[in-house]
Amino acid sequence: MSSDLSLQLMSQLMWMALVIAGPILLFSLVVGVLVSVIQVVTQIQDASLAFVPKLLAVFAALLLFGPWMLKSLVNYASGVIGSIPSLF
Repeated sequence: MSSDLSLQLMSQLMWMALVIAGPILLFSLVVGVLVSVIQVVTQIQDASLAFVPKLLAVFAALLLFGPWMLKSLVNYASGVIGSIPSLF
């Protein structure tokens, strides 16, 4: 295996990780900002108030995007595993 091929595989892996984690991180970011704005407006400074909605948002994102994430990972893994015979 050449170094160019290994760099290509690693860059594809990093891109896939970013694409897979993106929706969950985006959900958490949006909910965190909304809860922070509500905390500033109401002057409530409680750390658990910000944690619980973000946790629920992450679970909702996993339920919503879970099948797509699994399908993407399986497609990537099958592509990498399928290309193993051509590497040697």
